[in-house]
Amino acid sequence: MAAKPIRILLVDDHAMVRNGIRLMLANDPDLQIAGEAENARQAVTMAQAQAFDVALVDISLPDRSGLDLLKQLVELRPKMAILIISMYSEEVYAVRALKHGAAGYLTKDSSAAAMVAAIRKAAAGGKIVSHATAQKLAGMIGGDGLAAHEHLSDRELEVMKLIAAGESLVGIADRLHLSPSTVTTYRTRVLEKMNMKSNAELTRYVFGNKLL
Repeated sequence: MAAKPIRILLVDDHAMVRNGIRLMLANDPDLQIAGEAENARQAVTMAQAQAFDVALVDISLPDRSGLDLLKQLVELRPKMAILIISMYSEEVYAVRALKHGAAGYLTKDSSAAAMVAAIRKAAAGGKIVSHATAQKLAGMIGGDGLAAHEHLSDRELEVMKLIAAGESLVGIADRLHLSPSTVTTYRTRVLEKMNMKSNAELTRYVFGNKLL
């Protein structure tokens, strides 16, 4: 009797990316994309309605952060392995994703072979951790070796990146569904934690560390 296929929930707001991943997995009959969602709300609805073995979740979704969705899916389906996929290098989000319960972190330029291997390993209960990310995790345990932005919360990091991208406080508030005063508070916290005094300093740091 053939083994049951690995059921995959694919969450990405770009149809072209979803099509590309579908094509990458097309030659592997044991991997089945059993559901597709273009935002966090759809992903939660699908995860509530049926069980999946693995979820591939984009870090950047139109209605919520992929990290926020990750935390909700971990609570909703603790047995489902979640792989974060992103255009950002692993230095930006990999450690955060693993801390929140992800099985691993893949960049969108990963090869088909790497993605297939990661999905199978995650479905079997394994973790996909690169050497660089493992070193960062070790640094967190030891309390040293962390970049300044690693001390920011997920929301603070998001606000800092949007400031560096040129978004106004009102624009950031609208995008993150927060009040302008709350965004101002986050900005103040970021400046304090980063030991900086201006948006210009934040912007130089973000681009200097390739966080955008």
